[in-house]
Amino acid sequence: MKVLTTFKTKAAIKEDMEKTFPQVEFLWKESIEEAETELHEAEVVVTYGVDLTEEHIEKAKKLKWMMVVSAGLDDMPLKKIAEKGIDVTNARGISAGPMGEYAIAMLLQVERQAKELYEQEKAHEWSRAVKMVEISGKTMLIAGTGAIGQEVARLVKAFRMKTIGISKSGRAKENFDETYTMDELNAQLGNADYVINVLPATEETEKVFTGTQFNAMKNDAVFLNMGRGTTVNEQELIDALKEDRIRHAILDVMEEEPLDESSPLWSLENTTITPHLSGISRHYQPRGFEIFKQNLDAYLKKEAFPLNQIDVRKGY
Repeated sequence: MKVLTTFKTKAAIKEDMEKTFPQVEFLWKESIEEAETELHEAEVVVTYGVDLTEEHIEKAKKLKWMMVVSAGLDDMPLKKIAEKGIDVTNARGISAGPMGEYAIAMLLQVERQAKELYEQEKAHEWSRAVKMVEISGKTMLIAGTGAIGQEVARLVKAFRMKTIGISKSGRAKENFDETYTMDELNAQLGNADYVINVLPATEETEKVFTGTQFNAMKNDAVFLNMGRGTTVNEQELIDALKEDRIRHAILDVMEEEPLDESSPLWSLENTTITPHLSGISRHYQPRGFEIFKQNLDAYLKKEAFPLNQIDVRKGY
C-alpha cells in the first residue's frame, strides 16, 4: 500500500511513521506538483487540503482515503471526493491550543492598548494617560462550540468570564455557562463584551455575521474572527467599524486571502489584522500525524476510523 504526502514533512515524523508501519510504502513529496507523478498509485494521500483539485482526484484512480492535516476543508473539491466515494479524515482539534492563546493575546493587546504603548515606546514618550481596560469579569460569546471554542471558553474562565456558546444544535458543552442555537445568535449578541467567531465554512455559515449582527452587538463590543472569512460580510463589517457601531475587530481570516493592499481594513484604527496564523505552532505537524497514526492503524486492520472522520457531503 502506498501513502503519498503533498507537503514537506519533518524528518522525525518520517522516521517514526516508517518504523511504526513497515508494511506501508511512504512516498514523501514536498508539493502537489512533485506528488502528481505518483497520484495514480496512491491508496492514501496526506495533504493540507488547499492544493488538491478535481483533476487531481480524477488522476488518483486507486485513492481510497485522504488525511487532511488541518481542520478546514473549504478549499477542497468535496463534491468530486464524495462522487468517488473517498473517505476523508482531518486534524480537527489540534489547533485548539494555539488558537485559544491567540484569542487571549489579541483581546489583551486591544484592552491593554499594546499598539499605542508600542508607538509611545518608539517615540520615547513617557505617558501614563493610556486607558487600560480589564478583561476579567466580562461576558464572551463564542460562535462555534467545537474543540477550539471549548478551549477558548476554558481559558477565559481564568479571567472569571461568563461564556455563551452558539452552535447548530445548541447542545451544552464543557466550559460554557449557557449554550444556544444559531437561530438564537442575534438575541444573545447584545449580552457579550467579546464575540469570538470560530465557525467553519459551510453553506449554512455563509455570511452569518452581517450588519444585522453587528447592530445587535454592544457599541463597545470587540469582534474577533479566527474561523473563516466567508462567515462574515466584510463590507458590512467595515461599515460597522467606520460608524463605531462596534469598538474593535480582530481579523485573522478574510473573505479573500491575502487581504488586498487597498482594503480599508488595513487603515482602520479600530481593527487588528493578522495573516491567518492563529493556529500556527511548531507542534502542529506532530499532532496531526498522531491522529493519522491512529487512523492508519485502524485502516490497516480494516476497522472504522477512530478519529475525525468527515461527512464529505456536509463538509465537516
